[in-house]
Amino acid sequence: MIRTITIDIINNKAIRLLRDLEFLDLIRLRQEKLEPDTSTTNWADKYKGKMTRESQTNIDIQLDQLRNGWE
Repeated sequence: MIRTITIDIINNKAIRLLRDLEFLDLIRLRQEKLEPDTSTTNWADKYKGKMTRESQTNIDIQLDQLRNGWE
């Protein structure tokens, strides 16, 4: 009897354990379409052109305002 379940991998160590189970012929792994991994996203390409350039002095002023707001 074959049953299919879907799991969410929270820790990559689980993949190694699942592969060990597959090696023992206890389970069969099927790879589905993976969600994009945000840790490998090229943020510069993703957001290129999304923000306007500001002068260094404007950025410094905004940072000072933010920092002063926390105090």
